[in-house]
Amino acid sequence: MKIAVASGKGGTGKTTVAANLALAVSEKFNTILIDCDVEEPNLHIFFSGKENSKDVFLKKPVVDDEKCILCGKCAEFCRFGAINIIKEKVLISNDLCHSCGGCKLVCPEDAISEEDIVIGNIISMNISENLVLTQGRLIPGQPTGNEIIKASKEDSYKYDAVIFDSPPGSACPFIETISDSDFCLLVTESTPFGLHDLKAAYETGKTAKVPMAVVINRSYGNDTETEKFCLENGLEILMKIPNDLKIAVIQNRGGLFSKEIPEWSEKFLSLYEKIQESAGEVL
Repeated sequence: MKIAVASGKGGTGKTTVAANLALAVSEKFNTILIDCDVEEPNLHIFFSGKENSKDVFLKKPVVDDEKCILCGKCAEFCRFGAINIIKEKVLISNDLCHSCGGCKLVCPEDAISEEDIVIGNIISMNISENLVLTQGRLIPGQPTGNEIIKASKEDSYKYDAVIFDSPPGSACPFIETISDSDFCLLVTESTPFGLHDLKAAYETGKTAKVPMAVVINRSYGNDTETEKFCLENGLEILMKIPNDLKIAVIQNRGGLFSKEIPEWSEKFLSLYEKIQESAGEVL
């Protein structure tokens, strides 16, 4: 089962929930935890292990000036505006290029080839016998990390439980992360900003037609506005994590409270079972 743990904003505790959920679930299931926040991955804060790395490439067009007749068909084809002809020269913007390969196909003179550009890498760690951590990392300056998110998911089919730690926010990387998920867990906090961004993530998540539910982090027990929104939109609140000093101390030193407080391991395993039930899975 593939579960995306997401939030409308950074700092809500999304990564905390993803890490604790994966650790608890790995006690019973072969699990992979995938950090899809490729611009700023941080799950390695909670885990350690030997790293295995591989590069991620994108194909970018290269024009052979000797073959090119400046017909302009490549520029006409590119809907993203990545190819322009200026002063009898074909100029290509790799930042705008989506690597579709269409320009190469429409060139009548076979003047366009493709070269591999490294845009980032995938790092994997064996945390335990039943838990693997995979992180995608985008090279600074590259315009989009969607291809790295896709690459980080390639081996997910091998595992019983797949936990995606989604990028914060509700833009393209969030959609790329949840698009093939069976369930999306929205992590929020009961503040005006938290509720505002929960609404944004929920509205975006609906476009992916993925079942969703909510976890309230750092709850003070007075979650009226968040509960009201969830009730009005059919969102079940599956867990509340209290604003507890003991939990905060563990988190601040890079620990996982589901590991150090046994009752929380049971609660996160119960959360996984609730998600399976909500998604219509057979336990």
